[in-house]
Amino acid sequence: MRIALFVHAFFPDHFYGTEKYTLDLARGLCSLGHDVTVVTANSAGETNQPDAVIRYTFDRLPVVSIDKKHFPVKRVRETYYQPQLYDTLDRIVKDLQPELAHVTHLINHTAVLLDVLQDRGVPTVATLTDFFGFCYTNQLQAADGSPCTGPSPSRSNCLECAFKGMVEHSSSSRVVRWASSPQFRGARSELILLASRLPLLHGSWVGQLVDDLQERPGLLRQKYRSYDALITPTRFLRDAYESNGFTEPMHNIWFGSDIDRSPKPVRTAGEGIRIGFIGQLAPHKGIDLLIDAFTRLPTPAAELFVFGREEPGSSFTQDLRARAMGYAIRFLGAFPQEDLKNVMDSLDLVVIPSRWNENSPLVLLNALATHTPVIVSDVPGLTEFLQPEQNGIAFALSDVDALEAALRRFINGELDARAMSLQTAYARTSASVAEDVQRIYHGLV
Repeated sequence: MRIALFVHAFFPDHFYGTEKYTLDLARGLCSLGHDVTVVTANSAGETNQPDAVIRYTFDRLPVVSIDKKHFPVKRVRETYYQPQLYDTLDRIVKDLQPELAHVTHLINHTAVLLDVLQDRGVPTVATLTDFFGFCYTNQLQAADGSPCTGPSPSRSNCLECAFKGMVEHSSSSRVVRWASSPQFRGARSELILLASRLPLLHGSWVGQLVDDLQERPGLLRQKYRSYDALITPTRFLRDAYESNGFTEPMHNIWFGSDIDRSPKPVRTAGEGIRIGFIGQLAPHKGIDLLIDAFTRLPTPAAELFVFGREEPGSSFTQDLRARAMGYAIRFLGAFPQEDLKNVMDSLDLVVIPSRWNENSPLVLLNALATHTPVIVSDVPGLTEFLQPEQNGIAFALSDVDALEAALRRFINGELDARAMSLQTAYARTSASVAEDVQRIYHGLV
């Protein structure tokens, strides 16, 4: 079967969870005899491609990449529905002639891709890896950091997230001053929504922003109806989509891990506990919570190893290093994928302290597969894989005191990480995922 896998970004320059899932799925489908091409994009601001559409090969996989600098995003609407992409995507689909399309993320392609596939009569499946279908930030997290259930009827909560993003990312001092001013903070978002309808603001960037945020959930819900099947890696993600009005057939398929599952090496008795964090050094990943909790522990009892790429000039990572100064905390940067088993073998515990609703992150599955117990935030997309006090424990979301208490349970001997590792495992592989996905394909084609 000729299959086109559509993903927002791909190797070699992009290598996080969705990209890795797409790569593993492509490999698994190829091993089952399918002809797979990956279609991706090069985000605006990245290294320019020589043409608007280029082809290359990665790990023997043919890849088609769109350079988004040729399709600049001028308003929020174009982050989820960009008609300018239609002709380019249509030419790609016409050239590939896929018998089936599988979308692993719509960002960069936007929902215009679904129009193209529907117009060409291509059966289409999606794997939902986050909340893009109904959440402006994709993370289902309110502007104040608390859990969110989805857009309110007026979209006022989406507006709050939009202005928070402007404050954090805008290079315009005018926008930052306006969005972070005491006058705005003291006003209700509903008043901003009403004001956007006044002649003074209607058609302005504020009016456009409100229009786009109010349109977004309904338009995407309509476009998602063209999917023939949806795959979710956790029950929580499936439930979140269903509660926000998505009624397409959904299949819960856990992700896989292909890491070496040999037993952990025996550690010398009496050594301190080696705790690890592996992932993006970003606020939503909660690494600051872990560092703050760790600095409260008895100093000789444990070491913390932080693995993750540090963005040059990032004030967040500079603050992390300042907080960690003088403690047994080492920043070791990113590492090649082939070193992951050795890294896991060197750790007694992996902590995933995310502030948002994580959904089956690969670091969790790889930790369990390598017999490494975990401490995770108490969110369903993580705890679904937890057998409490057998392969790990959970702590209250965003609660540094609760994380400190969880760490102390291992420090004081109440829980034994090395004994727990004997009960920690994860059997699913990318091959088993590909076989499950293939069964869905066969039901459609």
